[in-house]
Order: sequence, then structure tokens, then C-alpha cells
Amino acid sequence: MGLMKRLHVEEPGITPETQESFKIAVKESHSIKDLHPDRNLSEQHHYHELKEKIHRRLIAKLDLTKLETISKDDLASQVRDVIEVLLSEDTDIGARFNRERLTIEIMNEVFGLGPLEPLLNDPTVSDILVNTYKQVYVERFGKLELTNTVFKDDDHLMNIIDRIVSNIGRRVDESSPMVDARLPDGSRVNAIIPPLALDGPILSIRKFGITKISMDDLLQLKTLTRGISLLLQSAVRARLNILISGGTGSGKTTLLNILSVHIPSSERIVTVEDAAELQLQQDHVVRLETRPPNLEGKGMVVQRDLVRNALRMRPDRIIVGEVRGAEALDMLQAMNTGHDGSLTTLHANSTRDALRRLETMILMAGSNLTDKAMREQISSAIDVIIQIARLSDGSRKVIKVSEITGMEGDIITLQDLFVFEKMGVREDGLVLGGFRTTGIRPKFAEQLDASGIDLPTDIFEPKIDKLAEMEEVVS
Repeated sequence: MGLMKRLHVEEPGITPETQESFKIAVKESHSIKDLHPDRNLSEQHHYHELKEKIHRRLIAKLDLTKLETISKDDLASQVRDVIEVLLSEDTDIGARFNRERLTIEIMNEVFGLGPLEPLLNDPTVSDILVNTYKQVYVERFGKLELTNTVFKDDDHLMNIIDRIVSNIGRRVDESSPMVDARLPDGSRVNAIIPPLALDGPILSIRKFGITKISMDDLLQLKTLTRGISLLLQSAVRARLNILISGGTGSGKTTLLNILSVHIPSSERIVTVEDAAELQLQQDHVVRLETRPPNLEGKGMVVQRDLVRNALRMRPDRIIVGEVRGAEALDMLQAMNTGHDGSLTTLHANSTRDALRRLETMILMAGSNLTDKAMREQISSAIDVIIQIARLSDGSRKVIKVSEITGMEGDIITLQDLFVFEKMGVREDGLVLGGFRTTGIRPKFAEQLDASGIDLPTDIFEPKIDKLAEMEEVVS
């Protein structure tokens, strides 16, 4: 179970044997370095030139007008046959090139995202980080690794970026050198190009897990305890307003998706996102997404506009994928005006920092509220703050579950219900620690009772669930 702790939270079903097989596959990945014995730059250049030439000849032979009339599998089979013919006609190939791998790479250039396709299909990869055309990192099990994957040049990488963003009607060029986009499977994409990126185009992909993760998976991964799980599920059903806080890659959106499962299917949900990545299971869901400005610099729609519009759409609950600016004020006002049961996330290092960030975002809205008025808005709107973090060994943990109890003077008061306490790090890097129940019964317990939710009383009894003795590294 030890290695399971290092898995990305979106891949719960991967066994240690599967992990080892993928590590072997990585060493045999579809990189130019693996295709040539001498692995020198001239060979790499020759290989890319060859692949580009075959690609051009393939496009010239295809009847593009018939692409929509045949199935993808039949089209792929026909393209493979054409590639084989072209390869057999080309005397430059020689015995040193692996035809099967070359065929697969050309297929990826035609139908997929080129050199990134093997990484996108690798379930152990959670993040793909392209630092210019000649350097690609991936994250596996919470750790960064340098791969052998390369692009031919900046133009090759730019073609892949253009293919991604154009599919959702966005663009990236010198006038708009930053873009957020998504892949068809929901994976989140960010690209930034020169002149803002000094060394060349930069591409970051946060993959969306193929396997839908559940609360039971989080329990298996020891991301939280049974008591925390029961409390959070009950809080959603009782229509408490919940804020999920954490750092980049800590699993905020994953946790929000899991909690949203417990929203009754009879309710109307409106989601607001910068780049759509929420995957709600209910039938009655309306999804809204921001829009960047057009070529004339007009037509931009920000999250604040969408939150305001959502209020006119008769929502039972509003879910904002992530608050990061002035929309925080509108979100809080929605929570305070009958749209209880709302959920959202933000970036912060602690539950207290999350409150400070909310205050900063309210100021970004240009409001003239005093500090006390802002804090009163926050304390009356939000009931629960969940702090989640990715630890140094790559595991994710719900670090703290806190309740906002009100105000004392000008200060928002918090009380911790559950806390993860780090006890040390083993020689192999595994983080040791345990979950502690503070013994405090939350004030919102009365609201749970009024909603007909009967929580076991013992989940609030003070105790420590130590993980140190339960974790063993699989050799």
C-alpha cells in the first residue's frame, strides 16, 4: 500500500506491477533518441525531416473530403496502409529506423498531438510540462521526471499548441500570447509563447483522470479518514457553503467533483469556470465558461459576469471552479442571498490564508467595504473550509477541516474539527503522520440535525488515527 500513497489522486486503480510496467515502457518510449544508435543531433534532424516528408506526402494522397464519411478506425487503417507504402518507396529509411514506431508517430501527427500522444495515453502521467521544443517533463506519482520526448523545433510545438486551442475556438499569437484551453477529455491546458516566454513556446497540461475517483478511493489512499468523509458528505447534503483551499496540484478540483456527487439530483446546478474541468454526475447541470477577447480586443467575458448571470438562471446551487478575482464578492453575495449549498475552490496555504485571500479578492472588485464589513460578509457566507495539500512524497492529504463560527470584534473566528499532523519523513522520503480529531462538535451540527442527517456522535471524539505504522513501501 505504500506506493499507492504516491499515486495521483485521479488514478486510484493502478497496482505496483502496473507502475513497474509503465516505468519500463517509459524507457522504451517513442522518442527520437531511442530510434537511432548514435543518438546525435544530425540523426535527430534527419529523422524529423523524414517524418515531415512522409507526413506531407500522406496529406497529399488523402481525400480530405471523405474524412467525415468513414469511421475513425477505418480511416486509421487506411492511413496506416498509405504510410506503409510511402515508407517502402523511400530508400532513405534504411534498416536503422523502426518502421512500426515511425508509423505510430506519423499517425499521432495526423490524428493526435504528435510526440505528446504517448504521454497523454499513459495513465501514470498526471502532468505534462513542455519547456520549449527540446525538453519535456512529466509528473508521475507526485514526482517530476525528465522524458526523452522532443519536438522538431519551435514551429512543430506551435502547430500542436494551435491544434489544441483552435478546437475550442481560442487562439494564441503575439497579440494574445497566453491562453487557457482544454482537451476533449477535460484535461486543462495552458500555453504561453514569445515574446512573454523568452526561450520558446511553453505548454502545460494537467491531465484529467480517465477513471472517475470516488470517496472510497480517497479513503483507500488515506487522503482523509472515515470521519472526515462522513462530515463532508453530510455538509453537502445539508446545503452548507464549502470552500476548498490548497496549492497547485493538491487535488482541489478532484475533491470538489467528489463532494458534488452528494448534491441531490432534483436540484438545478450552475457551474462557472475559467476553463471547464468540473465533471458533475447530475442530469440538471448548466455549465458556463469564460471567453477571452477577440482579435479586436472585444467580447471578453470574465467569471464575475458569469456569476452575476448565474443568479438570473434560477440556480439551486452555484459552483465556481476557482475564485481568483473580483467574482469572489459576487459569489459571497450569492451565498448570502439564498443560494446556500454552494461550493468553490481557491489557492491558499492554510485556512486562515484562504480568508485573507478572499478579502484581497473583494478589494479587487472595487468595493468600498470596510475590513469589518468584508469579514462579516465572509463569515456569514462560508460555513466550512477544507485545506488540502500535496506532501513531499507526492501523496495528497486533507490537512485541515475548519468551521467558521462567526466574528470576535473585527476577526473571523475559526475552529478546527480535523487536522493532519506530520510526524516526520522516513529515509525513503515517505511522509509519516496521522489525522487528529480535535473533539470539537461543530456549531453547524444543529443544521445537520434539522436536515434529517444523523451523524455518529463518536466521529467528533478526540483521537489520532496514526498512519505511520500502517504504511509500508512495496519493494
